Amino acid sequence: MSAQSPLRVAVVSLGCPKALVDSEKMLAALAEAGCLVGAPSGEADVILINTCAFIAPATEESLSAVREALELKRRGLVRRVVVAGCLPQRQGRALLEAEPGIDAVVGVFDRDAVVEAVTGRERPFVRLGGPGGPCPDDRGRFRLTARHTAYLRLAEGCSAGCSFCTIPAIRGPLRSKPMDLVLAEAAELVADGAVELNLIAQDTTAYGADLEDGADLAGLLRRLNELDGLRWVRLMYAHPSSLSRAVIDALADCGRVVKYLDLPIQHISEKVLAGMRRGYGRRRVEELLSALRARVPGIALRTTFIVGFPGEGRGEFKELCQFVRRQRFDAVGVFTYWPEPGTAAARMPGQVAPATRRKRRGRLMRLQQEIAFAANARRVGSELEVLVDGVDPAGRCVGRHAGQAPEVDGACILAAPVEAGRIVRVRVVDWEGYDLVVQPVAGLSNGK
Repeated sequence: MSAQSPLRVAVVSLGCPKALVDSEKMLAALAEAGCLVGAPSGEADVILINTCAFIAPATEESLSAVREALELKRRGLVRRVVVAGCLPQRQGRALLEAEPGIDAVVGVFDRDAVVEAVTGRERPFVRLGGPGGPCPDDRGRFRLTARHTAYLRLAEGCSAGCSFCTIPAIRGPLRSKPMDLVLAEAAELVADGAVELNLIAQDTTAYGADLEDGADLAGLLRRLNELDGLRWVRLMYAHPSSLSRAVIDALADCGRVVKYLDLPIQHISEKVLAGMRRGYGRRRVEELLSALRARVPGIALRTTFIVGFPGEGRGEFKELCQFVRRQRFDAVGVFTYWPEPGTAAARMPGQVAPATRRKRRGRLMRLQQEIAFAANARRVGSELEVLVDGVDPAGRCVGRHAGQAPEVDGACILAAPVEAGRIVRVRVVDWEGYDLVVQPVAGLSNGK
């Protein structure tokens, strides 16, 4: 590869924000090695696909992307196809046997091998190591998000042991970053233009449990709150079993920590929660929700549920629907249960028929839609601060208020264009489905 003709690399990043961080780190390594990253797939020399394999639909999406790349290779449009991330980590060499056109596979613990995988000629190139080291250093990323917002990974892996989950098998046990490293990365992201940091991990509230220096999430939130130039800190992927009073106090006390919490509950039936091995019951959940709303007035609560888990009958599903109607969450995601190979839940009796799972998901989503639409209607006439994200594919200027996380929640549609990365005071003038229509009412703050 010469300086006059750099290797052109197309990148397909699939899955969760944790995988996106890995993609950004791999892109940085490739750019430093002299590759031209970000080329369209049809104009690239190499296609790199960072995959997801958490549940069956994610696996199918990843395999579809791989097959599309292999078709381009078959037609002579690309020279090499590299598959990275959770899919090769989970399937191992069986992936190469199923899709023999793949040139290289790189697991989640070997992302530093991506340059050799992309630029080398070894075929097949295989790096599928296991967990053994600390959480990787994510500094120096080639960011794919807008400049004003970024994901900040606190830890890698999970030790919770939920019966339905493949994450420990794919990404290993919990490994927290030292707090000094998290703070250094945060400072780097802010210096690079980020005014919003979204804290992520498989279980953010377990942060520090494996460290010997006493670091914990509450202390980290208070340190991030002191970072000049940072406007919003958002906490994602909290776990009810490890959400502490100290973290709730930090949410209440820290002005830069937005009044928002992503708290996946997964179910409310004692029977189903026990089968899921979540480590808590209904009483714990209701006490946490009461404490959050009392200590952090106006907090936006997002959660997720799994429907159709083994043993979920009509009674358990009805209980879940009644709970959602009573709690009136700000945002809810609903997943149908998938019996993933290798998980304890896949071997449990009482498996629910796929058609029933889909039907229950639709019913719960319709219930939450009613709640969300009614909440949006009540917001008309109120004022909010909105972080402007830019122009969406429909050509509209869009942003988010503090109660809306990127990618997973609704948005604010601005009636007048505003520069991305700025924070503007707005009045809600209408709503469209899950989104709010807003009009700027005051001067802008660049938030930087």
